[in-house]
Amino acid sequence: MIKVSETAKRKVVALMTEEGFDSDTDFVRVGVKSGGCSGLSYELKFDKAVGDTDKLFEDNQVRIIVDKKSFLYLVGTTLEYSGGLNGKGFVFNNPNAQRTCGCGESFSL
Repeated sequence: MIKVSETAKRKVVALMTEEGFDSDTDFVRVGVKSGGCSGLSYELKFDKAVGDTDKLFEDNQVRIIVDKKSFLYLVGTTLEYSGGLNGKGFVFNNPNAQRTCGCGESFSL
């Protein structure tokens, strides 16, 4: 399961609307790919379709899809949004990550 904070929910809904997606029917696709300072990096984009091997979650009225491989790395993660002086953006609070880089966009297990 992937959780979504209230701040992240508001930002997701605003960005989906801005990019022509509907938060009631479309999805946030969260994934993991090779790369980044620590070995793995997060992916976040919007999608209109669920694939055959995707897992579907809904938290805080946000519909999230994760491919089967990425799910193993993301179980228990909370998607948050930080708009502070040190930068803006989505933050993955991943309890499985043993090491993260300074920017928080990559991790290793």
